[in-house]
Amino acid sequence: MEQFFANYQLIFFLPLVALSILFESYYYKKQYKKSYPWRESATSLGVGFGHQLTGIINRLLIQGLMASFVWQYRIYTMPNSWWVYLALFIGLEFCYYWYHRASHEVFLMWATHSTHHSPNEMTLSAAYRLGWMPFLSFSWVFFLPLVLIGFSPVTVFTMLSINLMYQFWLHTKLIGQLGFLEGILNTPSSHRVHHASNPMYLDKNYGGILILFDRLFGTYAKEESEVEIIYGLTHPNHSRNPFEVVFRVWRELIHKVIDTPGVKNKLKLIFSPPS
Repeated sequence: MEQFFANYQLIFFLPLVALSILFESYYYKKQYKKSYPWRESATSLGVGFGHQLTGIINRLLIQGLMASFVWQYRIYTMPNSWWVYLALFIGLEFCYYWYHRASHEVFLMWATHSTHHSPNEMTLSAAYRLGWMPFLSFSWVFFLPLVLIGFSPVTVFTMLSINLMYQFWLHTKLIGQLGFLEGILNTPSSHRVHHASNPMYLDKNYGGILILFDRLFGTYAKEESEVEIIYGLTHPNHSRNPFEVVFRVWRELIHKVIDTPGVKNKLKLIFSPPS
Protein backbone atom coordinates (compact mmCIF):
# COMPACT_ATOMS: atom_id res chain seq x y z
CA MET A 1 0.00 0.00 0.00
CA GLU A 2 2.72 2.46 0.99
CA GLN A 3 4.72 1.87 -2.22
CA PHE A 4 1.58 2.24 -4.35
CA PHE A 5 0.75 5.50 -2.62
CA ALA A 6 4.29 6.81 -3.10
CA ASN A 7 4.07 6.03 -6.84
CA TYR A 8 0.66 7.73 -6.99
CA GLN A 9 2.10 10.90 -5.48
CA LEU A 10 5.00 10.96 -7.92
CA ILE A 11 3.01 10.19 -11.08
CA PHE A 12 -0.27 12.04 -10.46
CA PHE A 13 -0.24 14.37 -7.47
CA LEU A 14 3.01 16.32 -8.03
CA PRO A 15 2.19 17.16 -11.68
CA LEU A 16 -1.28 18.22 -10.51
CA VAL A 17 0.32 20.53 -7.93
CA ALA A 18 2.52 22.16 -10.58
CA LEU A 19 -0.37 22.58 -13.01
CA SER A 20 -2.64 24.01 -10.30
CA ILE A 21 -0.05 26.65 -9.36
CA LEU A 22 0.26 27.71 -13.02
CA PHE A 23 -3.51 28.11 -13.25
CA GLU A 24 -3.58 29.98 -9.95
CA SER A 25 -0.83 32.37 -11.07
CA TYR A 26 -2.83 33.24 -14.20
CA TYR A 27 -6.12 33.88 -12.39
CA TYR A 28 -4.35 35.59 -9.46
CA LYS A 29 -2.98 38.28 -11.78
CA LYS A 30 -6.35 38.59 -13.50
CA GLN A 31 -8.26 38.84 -10.19
CA TYR A 32 -5.95 41.08 -8.16
CA LYS A 33 -4.29 43.09 -10.99
CA LYS A 34 -0.81 42.41 -9.63
CA SER A 35 1.98 39.90 -10.17
CA TYR A 36 1.86 36.49 -8.58
CA PRO A 37 4.26 36.26 -5.59
CA TRP A 38 6.75 34.05 -7.39
CA ARG A 39 9.64 34.93 -5.06
CA GLU A 40 7.72 33.85 -1.99
CA SER A 41 6.62 30.75 -3.88
CA ALA A 42 10.27 29.99 -4.67
CA THR A 43 11.07 30.27 -0.96
CA SER A 44 8.24 27.84 -0.23
CA LEU A 45 9.65 25.47 -2.85
CA GLY A 46 13.07 25.57 -1.16
CA VAL A 47 11.48 24.91 2.24
CA GLY A 48 9.38 22.12 0.74
CA PHE A 49 12.44 20.50 -0.81
CA GLY A 50 14.19 20.56 2.57
CA HIS A 51 11.07 19.06 4.14
CA GLN A 52 11.23 16.15 1.71
CA LEU A 53 14.91 15.52 2.45
CA THR A 54 14.52 15.66 6.22
CA GLY A 55 11.31 13.68 5.85
CA ILE A 56 13.39 10.60 5.03
CA ILE A 57 14.93 10.73 8.51
CA ASN A 58 11.63 11.64 10.17
CA ARG A 59 9.80 8.75 8.51
CA LEU A 60 12.59 6.34 9.42
CA LEU A 61 12.50 7.39 13.07
CA ILE A 62 8.75 7.82 13.46
CA GLN A 63 7.36 5.04 11.31
CA GLY A 64 10.27 2.68 11.41
CA LEU A 65 11.05 2.80 15.12
CA MET A 66 8.31 4.41 17.19
CA ALA A 67 5.22 3.15 15.38
CA SER A 68 6.67 -0.34 14.95
CA PHE A 69 7.56 -0.47 18.65
CA VAL A 70 4.04 0.58 19.68
CA TRP A 71 2.57 -1.92 17.18
CA GLN A 72 4.10 -4.77 19.18
CA TYR A 73 1.96 -3.77 22.16
CA ARG A 74 -1.29 -3.09 20.29
CA ILE A 75 -4.53 -3.86 22.09
CA TYR A 76 -6.25 -5.29 19.02
CA THR A 77 -5.55 -5.99 15.35
CA MET A 78 -8.07 -4.32 13.06
CA PRO A 79 -9.55 -6.59 10.36
CA ASN A 80 -9.53 -5.73 6.66
CA SER A 81 -13.08 -4.34 6.52
CA TRP A 82 -14.73 -1.17 5.19
CA TRP A 83 -15.77 0.05 8.63
CA VAL A 84 -12.13 -0.03 9.78
CA TYR A 85 -11.19 2.63 7.21
CA LEU A 86 -14.17 4.75 8.21
CA ALA A 87 -13.21 4.43 11.89
CA LEU A 88 -9.60 5.29 11.05
CA PHE A 89 -10.71 8.35 9.07
CA ILE A 90 -12.70 9.70 12.03
CA GLY A 91 -10.02 8.70 14.54
CA LEU A 92 -7.27 10.33 12.53
CA GLU A 93 -9.33 13.52 12.16
CA PHE A 94 -9.68 13.62 15.94
CA CYS A 95 -5.93 13.06 16.48
CA TYR A 96 -5.05 15.55 13.77
CA TYR A 97 -7.22 18.22 15.39
CA TRP A 98 -5.41 17.89 18.72
CA TYR A 99 -1.99 17.64 17.07
CA HIS A 100 -2.71 20.79 15.07
CA ARG A 101 -4.10 22.65 18.07
CA ALA A 102 -1.10 21.67 20.21
CA SER A 103 1.18 22.90 17.42
CA HIS A 104 -0.19 26.38 18.09
CA GLU A 105 -0.33 26.12 21.87
CA VAL A 106 3.02 24.46 22.71
CA PHE A 107 6.17 26.47 22.01
CA LEU A 108 8.24 23.39 21.10
CA MET A 109 5.68 22.27 18.53
CA TRP A 110 5.15 25.80 17.23
CA ALA A 111 8.87 26.00 16.48
CA THR A 112 8.29 23.49 13.68
CA HIS A 113 4.75 24.42 12.70
CA SER A 114 5.41 28.17 12.48
CA THR A 115 7.23 27.52 9.20
CA HIS A 116 3.91 26.69 7.58
CA HIS A 117 2.40 29.97 8.77
CA SER A 118 5.28 32.17 7.62
CA PRO A 119 4.00 32.96 4.06
CA ASN A 120 2.74 36.53 3.89
CA GLU A 121 0.39 35.72 1.04
CA MET A 122 -2.06 32.85 0.65
CA THR A 123 -1.25 30.81 -2.44
CA LEU A 124 -1.15 27.11 -3.22
CA SER A 125 2.63 27.09 -2.80
CA ALA A 126 2.14 27.75 0.92
CA ALA A 127 0.82 24.19 1.23
CA TYR A 128 4.29 22.66 0.96
CA ARG A 129 6.09 25.22 3.15
CA LEU A 130 6.49 22.73 6.00
CA GLY A 131 8.87 22.39 8.93
CA TRP A 132 11.88 20.10 8.88
CA MET A 133 11.88 18.63 12.39
CA PRO A 134 8.49 17.17 13.37
CA PHE A 135 10.33 14.38 15.14
CA LEU A 136 11.87 16.82 17.64
CA SER A 137 8.52 18.54 18.10
CA PHE A 138 6.79 15.27 19.06
CA SER A 139 3.98 15.70 16.51
CA TRP A 140 4.04 11.93 15.93
CA VAL A 141 2.95 11.24 19.52
CA PHE A 142 -0.61 12.30 18.70
CA PHE A 143 -1.05 9.52 16.13
CA LEU A 144 0.50 6.64 18.08
CA PRO A 145 -2.74 5.92 20.01
CA LEU A 146 -4.25 4.84 16.68
CA VAL A 147 -1.47 2.25 16.32
CA LEU A 148 -1.90 1.17 19.93
CA ILE A 149 -5.62 0.62 19.34
CA GLY A 150 -4.84 -1.69 16.43
CA PHE A 151 -4.56 0.27 13.18
CA SER A 152 -1.37 -0.70 11.34
CA PRO A 153 1.35 2.00 11.17
CA VAL A 154 1.36 1.89 7.35
CA THR A 155 -2.41 2.45 7.22
CA VAL A 156 -2.28 5.27 9.75
CA PHE A 157 0.48 7.20 8.00
CA THR A 158 -1.06 6.58 4.58
CA MET A 159 -4.35 8.03 5.83
CA LEU A 160 -2.43 10.96 7.28
CA SER A 161 -0.79 11.55 3.89
CA ILE A 162 -4.22 11.57 2.22
CA ASN A 163 -5.39 14.08 4.83
CA LEU A 164 -2.44 16.37 4.07
CA MET A 165 -2.85 16.04 0.29
CA TYR A 166 -6.49 17.09 0.63
CA GLN A 167 -5.33 20.28 2.30
CA PHE A 168 -3.30 21.40 -0.74
CA TRP A 169 -6.28 23.03 -2.47
CA LEU A 170 -7.22 24.93 0.70
CA HIS A 171 -4.28 27.33 0.33
CA THR A 172 -5.76 29.85 -2.09
CA LYS A 173 -7.71 33.11 -2.10
CA LEU A 174 -9.36 32.40 -5.44
CA ILE A 175 -12.04 29.99 -4.15
CA GLY A 176 -14.85 31.67 -2.23
CA GLN A 177 -17.15 30.25 0.41
CA LEU A 178 -18.82 26.95 -0.50
CA GLY A 179 -22.29 27.28 0.98
CA PHE A 180 -23.53 24.41 3.13
CA LEU A 181 -20.10 22.75 3.10
CA GLU A 182 -18.76 25.53 5.30
CA GLY A 183 -18.71 24.31 8.89
CA ILE A 184 -18.64 20.66 7.79
CA LEU A 185 -15.55 20.33 5.63
CA ASN A 186 -12.32 22.23 5.87
CA THR A 187 -12.60 24.64 2.93
CA PRO A 188 -10.35 27.35 1.45
CA SER A 189 -12.44 29.91 3.33
CA SER A 190 -11.97 28.11 6.67
CA HIS A 191 -8.27 27.65 6.02
CA ARG A 192 -7.76 31.30 5.13
CA VAL A 193 -9.03 32.06 8.63
CA HIS A 194 -6.55 29.57 10.05
CA HIS A 195 -3.63 31.28 8.28
CA ALA A 196 -4.74 34.78 9.30
CA SER A 197 -2.83 36.82 11.86
CA ASN A 198 -5.82 39.08 12.59
CA PRO A 199 -6.45 38.91 16.37
CA MET A 200 -10.06 37.75 15.84
CA TYR A 201 -8.88 34.79 13.72
CA LEU A 202 -5.86 33.60 15.70
CA ASP A 203 -5.81 29.90 16.64
CA LYS A 204 -8.95 28.87 14.78
CA ASN A 205 -9.97 26.09 12.39
CA TYR A 206 -7.56 23.26 13.13
CA GLY A 207 -9.36 20.52 11.20
CA GLY A 208 -7.79 18.45 8.44
CA ILE A 209 -10.56 17.34 6.08
CA LEU A 210 -13.45 17.93 8.48
CA ILE A 211 -14.10 21.06 10.52
CA LEU A 212 -16.53 19.32 12.89
CA PHE A 213 -14.14 18.99 15.82
CA ASP A 214 -13.53 22.74 15.70
CA ARG A 215 -17.25 23.26 16.07
CA LEU A 216 -17.38 20.72 18.88
CA PHE A 217 -14.46 22.21 20.84
CA GLY A 218 -15.17 25.87 20.18
CA THR A 219 -12.33 26.76 17.81
CA TYR A 220 -14.34 27.33 14.64
CA ALA A 221 -14.48 30.79 13.06
CA LYS A 222 -16.20 31.76 9.83
CA GLU A 223 -14.48 34.04 7.35
CA GLU A 224 -16.13 37.46 7.46
CA SER A 225 -16.33 39.07 4.03
CA GLU A 226 -15.92 42.61 5.40
CA VAL A 227 -12.66 41.76 7.22
CA GLU A 228 -9.43 41.96 5.22
CA ILE A 229 -7.23 39.02 6.17
CA ILE A 230 -3.60 39.62 7.08
CA TYR A 231 -1.53 36.53 6.37
CA GLY A 232 1.70 35.40 7.97
CA LEU A 233 3.05 35.40 11.50
CA THR A 234 2.12 38.05 14.05
CA HIS A 235 5.80 39.02 13.80
CA PRO A 236 6.20 38.65 10.01
CA ASN A 237 9.12 36.81 8.50
CA HIS A 238 10.01 38.33 5.11
CA SER A 239 13.18 36.34 4.57
CA ARG A 240 13.75 34.58 1.23
CA ASN A 241 16.23 32.23 2.89
CA PRO A 242 14.65 28.81 3.54
CA PHE A 243 16.96 28.24 6.53
CA GLU A 244 15.90 31.51 8.14
CA VAL A 245 12.25 30.66 7.51
CA VAL A 246 12.61 27.21 9.07
CA PHE A 247 14.86 28.01 12.02
CA ARG A 248 13.87 31.52 13.15
CA VAL A 249 11.39 30.38 15.81
CA TRP A 250 13.68 27.51 16.80
CA ARG A 251 16.41 30.08 17.42
CA GLU A 252 14.04 32.20 19.50
CA LEU A 253 13.04 29.18 21.57
CA ILE A 254 16.67 28.13 22.19
CA HIS A 255 17.69 31.67 23.23
CA LYS A 256 14.76 31.93 25.63
CA VAL A 257 15.53 28.52 27.15
CA ILE A 258 19.17 29.55 27.67
CA ASP A 259 18.14 32.87 29.27
CA THR A 260 15.53 31.27 31.57
CA PRO A 261 16.96 30.22 34.96
CA GLY A 262 16.18 26.80 36.48
CA VAL A 263 15.36 23.47 34.85
CA LYS A 264 11.72 23.64 35.93
CA ASN A 265 11.27 27.08 34.36
CA LYS A 266 13.02 25.97 31.18
CA LEU A 267 10.66 23.00 30.79
CA LYS A 268 7.68 25.21 31.55
CA LEU A 269 8.78 27.58 28.79
CA ILE A 270 9.26 24.77 26.27
CA PHE A 271 5.74 23.45 26.80
CA SER A 272 4.02 26.80 27.31
CA PRO A 273 2.17 28.71 24.57
CA PRO A 274 4.45 30.70 22.25
CA SER A 275 4.49 34.42 22.90
